[in-house]
This record gives sequence, C-alpha cells and structure tokens, in this order.
Amino acid sequence: MGQSTEQLRAEIEQTRQSMTTDVDALQDRMSPSAIVERRKQAARSRVLGVRDKVMGTAHGVGSSTSGTAGSAKDSAAGAVDSVKGTAHDTVSTAQDKVQGAPLAAGLVAFGAGVIVSALIPASEKEAVAAGHVVDAAKEHGQPGVDQARSVAQDVAAEVKDTATQAAQEVKDSASDSAATVKSEGQSGVDEVRSQTSS
Repeated sequence: MGQSTEQLRAEIEQTRQSMTTDVDALQDRMSPSAIVERRKQAARSRVLGVRDKVMGTAHGVGSSTSGTAGSAKDSAAGAVDSVKGTAHDTVSTAQDKVQGAPLAAGLVAFGAGVIVSALIPASEKEAVAAGHVVDAAKEHGQPGVDQARSVAQDVAAEVKDTATQAAQEVKDSASDSAATVKSEGQSGVDEVRSQTSS
C-alpha cells in the first residue's frame, strides 16, 4: 500500500543528500578556480614528466612521477580536444625518443624552432632591419676585409721569401754534401788502388 510518513521522510532526506553531493561535485567541476587549479596541476605534472624523461630519473622517482602524470592526464582528459591530443601524442613520441639525452632534446628543440621560424614569414619591419644590418656590415666590414687581405699578402710574401731561402740553403748543403761524398769516394778509390798496387 502506501508508505508511511517516516519512510517518505527518509527517502526525501536520502534524495536531498544525494542531490547535495551531486550539486557540490558539479559546482567543484565547473568552478573557474577549480578548473584553473586542475590545469595548473596537469601542466606541472607534464613539465615534470618531460624533465624526468629528458634528464633521466632514478627508478623510484620515475615510477611515482609517471603515476602522478597519468592521474593528472586522466583528470584533464575531458578538456582536451582532438588537435591537442594529436599534438600531445607527437610530443610524447618525441619525448620517448630523446629520453635521458639532453643534447638530443636540445637539438630537437632547435630543429623545431628553425622549422617554426621558417614557416613564419618575416614582417616588413624585420626585412628592412635586416637590410640595414647587411648594409652596415658591408660598410664597416670592407676596411677589415681589405686590411686582412693586405696582411695575408704580406705574410704570403714573407713565407715565400723564407721558403726560397730555405730551399737555396738545402740546395747548397746538398751540393756541398755531394762534393764531400765525391771527394771522399775518390780518395777511397785512390787509397784502394794504392794498396792493391803495392
């Protein structure tokens, strides 16, 4: 039959408690400060994860960081759209490839920067500024180039003179040595002849 007033009041109280819990959870989920806090925690976890993957971690620290990053990722999964998901997958793949190699990570970051800068066209002001820099470099650099050329020519002339003198000294020394060997050889021949004739 019908329910007693006590049963109805208990059901109403239970429903009220359930609704209060649901409203509190919904309010926490939709509160701007709570959203910001969840995003900050997720970003902090990702940065720590990337740092640990790039620099390497101790065994225990690595597993606890992975757990924290995984839970933060799960809590932020509702807010990530497909483009961010794809970008995250790409970054994760790159992170996995450079884990524990800071130099490789730096090279990857440098390469990514070069690619991004190549994709962004230079503004008109940047082009004008680059033109001014090139003109100033030509104007101020030409005397330095001329001076370097003059010094290089002087050094080349000195080296040529030194090399010519050294070559002449070697030639004279070789001629003297040849004459000495010839004279010693001749005296040796004469000595052997005199000994065989006697």
